[in-house]
Parts: sequence; structure tokens; C-alpha cells
Amino acid sequence: MRGKTALVTGSAKGLGKRTALQLAEQGCNLIINYLESEQEAQQVKESIERLGVKAITVQADIATTEGAHKLADEAERWAGGVDILVNNAGPFVRKRKLFSEYDEETIIRLMNGNLLSVMLLDHRLLPGMREKKWGRIIHFGFGHANEARAWPHRAVYAAAKTGLVSFTKSLAVEEAPFGITVNLIGPGDIRGANKERSIEEAEHEHDPESPLGRPGTGEDVARVILFLCQKQSSFLTGNVIDVTGGFDPIRANIKGMF
Repeated sequence: MRGKTALVTGSAKGLGKRTALQLAEQGCNLIINYLESEQEAQQVKESIERLGVKAITVQADIATTEGAHKLADEAERWAGGVDILVNNAGPFVRKRKLFSEYDEETIIRLMNGNLLSVMLLDHRLLPGMREKKWGRIIHFGFGHANEARAWPHRAVYAAAKTGLVSFTKSLAVEEAPFGITVNLIGPGDIRGANKERSIEEAEHEHDPESPLGRPGTGEDVARVILFLCQKQSSFLTGNVIDVTGGFDPIRANIKGMF
């Protein structure tokens, strides 16, 4: 992947950071996006540059139309567009709420950040990929999003992400003739520091909720993304790939309701 340019939204921390670093290890130049974590974004930039590739940081709120356009503008200015677009960022409300308890502003932000702005960023950066006859787009959902089952207390987030599943499949078919693949990753319940950890760091730890027996890590997710971004992975498109260790967050929450 040496010489290619990748944009990872929300890459100052967590899964986005781990993905950005592993893409850089493969030779990609990186556009690092952050909302408030300027210091962390700068640290990621420095880490990437030590690998011998280029990087910039861009502050932009991906949950707004203006933020999506700002990010695309900076990508086009710096590198003439991108080869790899990883739509990792998306607002999430961890506190469980009934749909009736959400305020309108939160509903709009969740839908914008997890669906509409992703579509707008794709729309802006697709022309450059078409010109090159090559591109990789990765969307982020959640484990089992492809099944579009009920997820009580996560109604808005789930609606946005299951909508993104349909969009992923549609866009994959439309862009296939241009050498562009579009896939969606469904991470499991990977929390806290584990989002940035390696498999080796977590493989001997026990997670009682995980069927696999160990917690998931950022490397688990990043390895799948790296595979999808390889040149030889061109026949894989329109897929939803769960990276959950067998864990089903929806069923676990439903059982806890009754």
C-alpha cells in the first residue's frame, strides 16, 4: 500500500487510531481526523511520521454536513483525494434510553453522524477514486447490523447503522465497475483501552462475556480492514463482516430487559 493515501475518521483515539497506525505500517500516508482530541491527534501524527510516511491532522465534526465537507476539502487540498476511506467516527449514546426519551437534537446528531455524513463524505471523495480506477471504502456498523433486528434502547443508532448496511451494499454494486470496493465492519463490544491494544496484549486475558474467552482489540478490527484494502482483495465488496468473537450485544441486552 506504499504511496497510497488513507483517511480514517475519528483516528486520534480508539479503533480509528489503531487502524490508522496499521495502515501507516503498510506504507500509507494518513489524514488523521479528530473532533476535540487535538493533542492525541498530534501524537498519532508523530508516530506515523516516525514510520517514514506522511500525515496531517484535520479537526472536523463528522456529525455535521459542514464537518464532512471540511474533511473532504482538506483531503483534496493535501493529496488530491484519497485511495482509502475508513468511516470509523460516529456518535453513540452509551446510556440506554427508550426512543421516547431522546431529544430531537440527539436524534438528528446520531442520524447525521452515523449515516448522512458518511454518505456525504463518500460522495465527495468518490470522483477521485473513479479517476484512478481504484479505491477502498470501509464503513463501521455494529455486530449483527446486517440482520436489522430490534435493539431496544439503541433505536436511533441502530436505525442509522442498519441504513448504512443497505447503503454499503448499494454503493458496492454501483462502484464495482470503477475498481472501488465498499464493505462494512461490525465490531463487537470492544471497550476502553482495548480499542488500541494488540491481540498479543489481550490474548491471555479472560472476558466472561466473550464466547471466544478473551476481549476483542483494535488489532482484531484493523487486521480485517487491512485485508480488505489490499489490491488482491478486489473480489470482496458489498460485505458486512462481524468482528465480534462470537458475542451478540443485542441478544445480551434483550435478555437483561426481562
